[in-house]
Order: sequence, then C-alpha cells, then structure tokens
Amino acid sequence: MKAIIVGGGIGGLTTALMLRARGIDCELFEQSESIRELGVGINTLPHAIRELTGLGLLDRLDAAAVRTDQLYYLSRHGQEVWREPRGLDAGHDVPQFSVHRGRLQSVIHRAVEERLGPEAIHTGCRLGAFAQHEGGVVAHFFDRTGAHVKTARGDILIGADGIHSRVREMLFPDEGPPCWNGLMLWRGARDWPAFLTGRSMIVAGGLNAKVVIYPIAEGSSPSSRLTNWAVMVKIGDGNVPPPRREDWSRPGKREELMPHVERFKVPYVDVRSLISATSEFYEYPCCDRDPLPYWTWGRVTLLGDAAHPMYPVGSNGASQAILDARALADELARAEHPRQALVAYEKKRLPMTAEIVRANRRGGPEGVIDAVEQLAPDGFTDIEKVLSHAQREAIVRGYASKAGFAPPPLGLAAVR
Repeated sequence: MKAIIVGGGIGGLTTALMLRARGIDCELFEQSESIRELGVGINTLPHAIRELTGLGLLDRLDAAAVRTDQLYYLSRHGQEVWREPRGLDAGHDVPQFSVHRGRLQSVIHRAVEERLGPEAIHTGCRLGAFAQHEGGVVAHFFDRTGAHVKTARGDILIGADGIHSRVREMLFPDEGPPCWNGLMLWRGARDWPAFLTGRSMIVAGGLNAKVVIYPIAEGSSPSSRLTNWAVMVKIGDGNVPPPRREDWSRPGKREELMPHVERFKVPYVDVRSLISATSEFYEYPCCDRDPLPYWTWGRVTLLGDAAHPMYPVGSNGASQAILDARALADELARAEHPRQALVAYEKKRLPMTAEIVRANRRGGPEGVIDAVEQLAPDGFTDIEKVLSHAQREAIVRGYASKAGFAPPPLGLAAVR
C-alpha cells in the first residue's frame, strides 16, 4: 500500500511517521518551498504526546519544549477561578508540553527525513487535481507559476493541507470561506523572567476577551523563559469576512493591540510590559469551519485542520491532528481494503472532532471563566458563592472528557 499525503504540517508529518511505523509506504507533498518553523506557542496535550512518545520522540520534545505543570484560569480582574495540575502532575503517564509550534513541527519533520528519507518529502508542490479509479489515486502537482512538477500514484490520498485545504475544496466546492466569529488573536514570544513554577500556564478572561501566557522554552538565563503570550478579543460580530486573511505569519499592529491589553490584570506577570517588549508579533482572525457530513470519498480522506479546523481554545488543534494520524494509520494497517480503512477512520474520528469544534465555539474548558464573569462581572470575594467547585469542575472536566485528555482516575485532584 502507498499513501499520498498532501500537506507538510504537524498532521501530515505525523501521519507519515505513523504509516512508516506500520510498514506503509507514503510520499508527502507540501506547497511551500520549504517546511519552515512558523507560528508561536501551542500546548500539546498528554493524549497526543503519548502518540509521539510511541514514535520515539519524547527525548527530542523534552529538548525543545517545557513540561507544563499547572494551569490557572483567572477572571479579567486577575482573580482565580480554577487551578489544576497538568501532565505528569495530574497523574498522566506522559507530560503536557508547551512548545513553539515550529519547533514541534521541526522535531517531527526531522524524524520523517531520517526514517523515510528526504526524498519522501516534496516541497513547492501545489495540488492541482486528482483522479481515482478502482486501482488507486493519481494526483498532479504544480509549482507557484502553474507549471506541472510532479505526478504521484498511490492507493489513497490524505488531505492534511490545513484550513484552506485544496483537497477539501475539491470534495466540497460550494462550501465557501472559513467562518469568522469576530475574534482577533495576537500572538508573540519574548525572553522574560519566569513566573510561578516556571512551567505554569495562565488564561485570564473569557471567550470575548482573554490573555494567555506560558513558557515554551528555556530562556537566556536560569531565571528566565521564552514566554509565549496571546491576546484574543472580539472585534466584530462575525457576520462579515475577517479584515485580513488567516495567515500564521502575518505581522500584527501594535496600535490595534495595546488598547485591549489594558483590559486585563494578571497578578503573576506584568502583561503590558511583556507585550510592549516583544519586537515582533503576529495576528490571526479566529476562524473555523462547520463540521462536515463526511471526510471520505472513495480513496480520498481529510485529516487535521483540513477535516476539522477549530478555534484555538482548549489546547486542542495540533493534538487532534496527531490523534487523527494514529487512528488512520491503525485502520489502514488492519483493513483488508484501503477504502474500508478510510470509512472506519472517519466513523471513529469525525463525530468526536465535530463535537470539539462545537464545544470550542462555546468557549471550551475556558467557559468556566465566562460563567463566573457573567455572574460576577465586577469581581468577587468568595468564588464558592458565585459558582461552586462542583459546578466549575463539571465545565472543565466535561470538556477534557470530550476531547480525550481527562486525567486518570488516580490522578491528582484539582486544587480548590
């Protein structure tokens, strides 16, 4: 069996490793001229790290990332709404990692080159068309000038080419552009003094306005960390297209961002100084797509953001792509026919990811902050009188169960 993978992001690269581990041949095609370290910080949850550990990447991840140990949910006034251990500290058998998205991608990319050979990755290849028949799939790739550069033949084609997926567009030509909910996200990273444990993550504010801060690598000194920050604010009603196309590498405008920063108080970090000191940062309108009725058409299927792009809530986007890769590889390894495998993969993964997309639109686990702020918009003196521990736990744990990363029963309890 041979797979054609379209897209060289985290999902596509992980799929290549998963297939290789099961003895399935594949080639990967990426439209960019090179696979670059784009983006800023992301969190990769234990259920996804478990899969990467199974591929032998734990030591490399440890060298590139920070093991997250605590998560704090605060109101926009800086008052603690919820706090819980994460990763190993929560009882999981593997860590949760906070990492630069590009460094995570680079770790997986290097492993693909080592195990499949650099000749298995083709850059500068844009999918133009594909055709399938009883015996397989043929895909035609072109460069940025429109010149034909490659024709690939395989048993299946996997569209792992992101929110603007060409494969998805060909399967659903009338779908239209991604859905924008009116939220703009600004992101950056800066060497900064360590706060709390040096491995802690803070989310302050609800769905319509929040700031997120966490370390993603060692800093220039033992007392500092490369600290990722993100500010997400609702600037529109979502009934019009975003002001600028979604692009992880689009520079942000300081004059648009800084007035929003004044809305937050974070007791552990001087957020305004951190952001002011960041020389370069990026903006990204928060977009997703409605869940699809199906991902698979014959010998062609979707994976990762091409299948289920979701709002950056709950640390779940990259993690779900990794879980897709594992599920798809398992089904291909055990099925008598590749088309049977693609249907089984879709049946397993589509309903779960569709529910996560919908949950992220409601705020995901961070909805606990919205619930408290709605009841106590001016702050509180006793959180228990606003929303009980059991009620807050139900919101946070409910999402974790849906997304598949709830701590094991014998894990540490959340801190009240």
